[in-house]
Amino acid sequence: MAVGFGDTSQDRRVRVLGEPVDSYPRLAPEVERGAVRRITVVGEEILRRRCREVTQFGTPELSQLVDDMFATNQVAEGAGLAANQVDVNMQLFVWDITDEWGVRHVGHIANPVLDEVPTEQRRLVEEPEGCLSVPGPYRVVPRLDRAVVRGRDKNGKPLVIEGRGYFARCLQHETDHLHGRLYLDRLAQRERKAALREMVASKDEMFARRAALAKKLGK
Repeated sequence: MAVGFGDTSQDRRVRVLGEPVDSYPRLAPEVERGAVRRITVVGEEILRRRCREVTQFGTPELSQLVDDMFATNQVAEGAGLAANQVDVNMQLFVWDITDEWGVRHVGHIANPVLDEVPTEQRRLVEEPEGCLSVPGPYRVVPRLDRAVVRGRDKNGKPLVIEGRGYFARCLQHETDHLHGRLYLDRLAQRERKAALREMVASKDEMFARRAALAKKLGK
């Protein structure tokens, strides 16, 4: 997901895998360790495929993938990134975003499942949304203002991550990716075509910016 915005408490500590920490570096440690991978673009088949579940945890390969996804998300100035956005067929996504209340959220989750929200508790919020696999355009997309996602970390430990506002939007957006869905699918046909035209016009500039940021980070 491209950067655009939950916990309204006074505790502004960074949340790592949902847990508050007293201090955290500007660049996530995974960014330092990771390598930048190519981001897939709308039209590539893997973005339309339901990804396979992660079945092997605690492996060097899975840890490296998480690191590489963080590094790739960083140079693309993203809020979150799904595995199929780096051409890997796996139910996994990462995030590093700051919500509307100034709380930074950092983490990853494998095999995520969103909790069902009872109809009477559903509140849709319409906000601009972008995507690193649709470089350039933003469009208004309705999303639930609260989300709870359950899954596992890279070592297989169970995770429950709750988000509000922009972070909830990110959790829903990235989970959609792993089911082969893009935010474009939530737009009317005319809006979708307009967004794709805008992407064609702006993608070279976006790719150049990412390359420059990668070079600046020594990636």
